[in-house]
Amino acid sequence: MITGAGRGIGAATARLFAKKGMDVVINYRENQASAENLCAEILGFGGVAQVIQADISVETEVQKLFKEIDSRMGRIDVLVNNAGILLRQSKLVDFSADRLQKIMQTNVIGAFICCREALLRMSYKSGGKGGVIVNVSSLAAQLGAPNEYIDYAASKGAIDTLTRGLALEVAREGVRVNAVRPGLIETEIHASGGEPGRVERLKSKIPLGRGGTAEEVAEAIWWLASDQSAYTTGAFIDVSGGR
Repeated sequence: MITGAGRGIGAATARLFAKKGMDVVINYRENQASAENLCAEILGFGGVAQVIQADISVETEVQKLFKEIDSRMGRIDVLVNNAGILLRQSKLVDFSADRLQKIMQTNVIGAFICCREALLRMSYKSGGKGGVIVNVSSLAAQLGAPNEYIDYAASKGAIDTLTRGLALEVAREGVRVNAVRPGLIETEIHASGGEPGRVERLKSKIPLGRGGTAEEVAEAIWWLASDQSAYTTGAFIDVSGGR
């Protein structure tokens, strides 16, 4: 199951997982058309996909989402915690408590609750058969995103801590937990921050001289979710062009 899979990195990940033979659950919050179009595309090339709406910032909706997965799919083997939001570029002195609450509720609390629900199904202690959690963090967790998204960066710092701590907590319960940290990636999220052309403005600072693609991030997520990384947990892959 991939949260926030209607666009960007989430959609690229769903597409790749389906091509690799996984049955995919496409979670979305608002853009039903995008999620349905992605599902139709996957079904069109012979993949298996289901679309389930849920706002992961709401605990009861997350619980309902996982119950739907139980009903439709039988079990969950991989959770990709991809859903996340950012708000308009701003300095901290202009932040409101409401802004901070919105960011943390989705990016942090939502991810924690999704992990909890996945563990209740994957963990040996819960009667599960094991599984994998891949969290989508951000290089912003290390760079801080000054003058733009310190709140978003802080939320991704929390995801890094979640990844490392949970990996150690459940390592003997058959669940691996890892994360990818995308850098400057060509997705629609920049428009949410008020600067659709942000990648173009900043790409000269990237050692590889360009922004990355959602598909390149998806490949890293796939590796962490696959048996090829069976001896990897509590680890991070930076997909950042060398920054």
